[in-house]
Amino acid sequence: MLMKFLFFTDSHIRGTTPKNRKDNFYETLKLKFQEIKDIAQRLNVDYILHGGDWFDRPDISPSIVREFAVIIKGFQRPIYTVPGNHDIYGHNPDTIGRTMLGLLEGTGILNLINYDDEIILKKDSVSVQLTGKAYNYEIDSDQYKKYYVIKKQEGVDYAINIVHGMLLQKPFYEGIQYTLLDDIKDTEADITFAGHYHSGFGIKQIGSKYFINPGSIVRISSSLTEISRRPMVVFVRLDDGIHVETIELQTALPGDEVLDREKLEAAKDRTLKLHQFYQSISASGEYKKIDISELIEEIAANDELGRDVKEEALRRIAIARESFSTGQDENE
Repeated sequence: MLMKFLFFTDSHIRGTTPKNRKDNFYETLKLKFQEIKDIAQRLNVDYILHGGDWFDRPDISPSIVREFAVIIKGFQRPIYTVPGNHDIYGHNPDTIGRTMLGLLEGTGILNLINYDDEIILKKDSVSVQLTGKAYNYEIDSDQYKKYYVIKKQEGVDYAINIVHGMLLQKPFYEGIQYTLLDDIKDTEADITFAGHYHSGFGIKQIGSKYFINPGSIVRISSSLTEISRRPMVVFVRLDDGIHVETIELQTALPGDEVLDREKLEAAKDRTLKLHQFYQSISASGEYKKIDISELIEEIAANDELGRDVKEEALRRIAIARESFSTGQDENE
């Protein structure tokens, strides 16, 4: 009576090196994927789970996708995942069929969990209900319970829910939508895996339930805390109980060797100034946002718009973004 899982999230596959990195990011990322494959084989896991944002953009170069597809296929384990916001166009999960993550699903390399799916995994006498919620414009709005709180089928031993949303242990700064662990402790999922928040919060237990986000396996966020953070994966063993542990990636070099502190300092200062600017213009009420991400959030938060109107607006934004992205160079 034993079932084993390996979970990781936010791999952000890309062909170029972020400005705050000093290494060859592409080669480093391939080494990390090889190590994750080795860990899965060494621990003889039954399934691999991913929390979304496989890619840094939905239309990444086919040559890059091909290289990673070969590695991912080499995992030789069933893979279940949800799309993250970087995997889709315009924050719209319905565009997945036109993305590179959709291509990986179509070729059978991995399995996407749809909103209404309740997948039952069985091994020996262990049964697990697996659900997942892709990134969605309303995932951290007042509709958050539709995504984070699930019901457990009668007769299954364990329930696992994978969500790509801003699930946090404590409040974040103003202007960012998020959901707190305390808000969703009535879920019937025994384990809630989360992606999206790159810093992660590790393994948290509330009663008998586990809430887990090990953080992104790559360090690309503009935060000085990334220097000390160690990228990791999570190993879960289900038998007569739930046993979880984090495993640090040995291919992830110390932060001060791969991260440019000067550029992180500059990014931190820029982020603070942008936040202060956001607060000042929000207080004045006179500024019209034109940033596409903020526009999407503004549409999602507008209670005066009907659901059909919101979805149509976001559908059109997704089409426009897709058309724009097609003409962009991968190296930009």
